[in-house]
Amino acid sequence: MKCTVCETVKWSAGSELQAAVRCGRGSTSGKRRKEIMIPELFKIGPVTINSFGVMAMLAFLVPTLLLRKEVARKGQDPELAAGIAIAAMVGGFLGARLYYIIERWQQFLANPSNYLFTGAGLVWYGGLLGGAFAVIWYIHRNNVSVPMIVDLTAPLLALGQVFGRGGCLLSGDGDYGPPTDVPWALSFPNGIVPTHELVHPTPIYDMLILFGIFLFLWKIRKRDLPGGVKFGLYLVLIGVGRLATEFFRNTPRVFFGATMAQLISVGLILTGLILIWNLVKTAGKRAGHA
Repeated sequence: MKCTVCETVKWSAGSELQAAVRCGRGSTSGKRRKEIMIPELFKIGPVTINSFGVMAMLAFLVPTLLLRKEVARKGQDPELAAGIAIAAMVGGFLGARLYYIIERWQQFLANPSNYLFTGAGLVWYGGLLGGAFAVIWYIHRNNVSVPMIVDLTAPLLALGQVFGRGGCLLSGDGDYGPPTDVPWALSFPNGIVPTHELVHPTPIYDMLILFGIFLFLWKIRKRDLPGGVKFGLYLVLIGVGRLATEFFRNTPRVFFGATMAQLISVGLILTGLILIWNLVKTAGKRAGHA
């Protein structure tokens, strides 16, 4: 068993010549490269256990265990949680991979295997849309209240995404930002999509925002709000969060200087606000007729 953790979290200072080769620049101005990457955790014989896979597993298992308790709290069969989680995982994976391929269609056509058979290449908006469709289909199929279930899953979606972004960070899958000289800048020279320059560690920004969203939604999960409102809040919050962090990504601009993810973020914010407004309005009318 070979552990590479000690080899991958390191601080190094090369000569100006080495920096020129690695970074494509003539000088480092005395700065040291900071690397936080653990693409491979350890090996068991010929089998490599990579960090992306472990984080993906945690993104599935931890929310599923919490969902079992939440489903039981609502008087439903806890086993329902496993079916919901599997639907979300399968739909989320397919949606995330499809979105990633669509974003990079020309590169995909040139080398499909690089995009079909790799641990990275998963875009969270694609995962959200694919997972949402799969879960709603599964809920309808089992005759369970959709508003109740989506409210229960709202904080857990954010928690799962925290682990997912952690996988992106550790594997260095290219989801980082432009070069920067901020004190917390990182480089990913051994990542799946390598860079030797110090860049914005955008996955860390995402993780902090998503964990904050999880804490907020988890705290209000027992509040008596109209069914679906908590999920609407989730849509608004992740839309605002991604809209902000997208300014720190090297993503192509597609419409008036906005990226595709920013356009989707605006759509999610509007969808969440409209959903909340309609649900609160409908609940108010029902209370008035009671």
